[in-house]
Amino acid sequence: MNVFDIVGPVMIGPSSSHTAGAVRIGYVAGLILGSPAVKAEIHLHGSFAKTYKGHGTDKALIAGILGMLPDDERIRKSPLLAKEAGLDVTIIPDFIAGAHPNTARIILTAADGEQVIVQGASIGGGNIMINQINGLPVEFAGQCDTLIVIHRDTSGVVAEVSQYLGGLGINISSFRMSRSEKGGIAIMTIEVDGKVEPVMNEHIMRMPNILRAIALRLH
Repeated sequence: MNVFDIVGPVMIGPSSSHTAGAVRIGYVAGLILGSPAVKAEIHLHGSFAKTYKGHGTDKALIAGILGMLPDDERIRKSPLLAKEAGLDVTIIPDFIAGAHPNTARIILTAADGEQVIVQGASIGGGNIMINQINGLPVEFAGQCDTLIVIHRDTSGVVAEVSQYLGGLGINISSFRMSRSEKGGIAIMTIEVDGKVEPVMNEHIMRMPNILRAIALRLH
């Protein structure tokens, strides 16, 4: 246990779970989209759905999508800032089967029509777990820099990506892969020690059967 686990995150309140964690979920969703969103449809489940107005969870998620971090003093003004930035936001209290009580499913759309669906849970103390991207199960906490690689489920892809990272001297701290079906679309989530760089995306995107690579700089 470290001091962060005891005292909690540096944040704008009132709640580490409903505010700080929500900011981080929105922030990661924005990074995954990779360009400014013009539309955000935010589905809130469980405690998020019941108490979001009192705890400012909606403002926190919007702030994260806009690129703010939990200690940003502008969080309370995020709905107004979203309008100024051309971001249309819809908040939908919902039920998501099997989800953690503090769960948000965020559907973001960019100006060019690119869309991502990111689902994450705020699990306490400002910590989060991202558990779905575009309907596929993933699992990463957003505490380490992370590579997300969407690819065709075919032999050799995982090995080639892993060998590339190994050649750079990058240590993989966590690896998970899921797929829609055998031979369908698959997604790797790779948490690493150290930093990920955009040049890694460029190299991985040139590999056969890669559909998209996303480098998430999270620290």
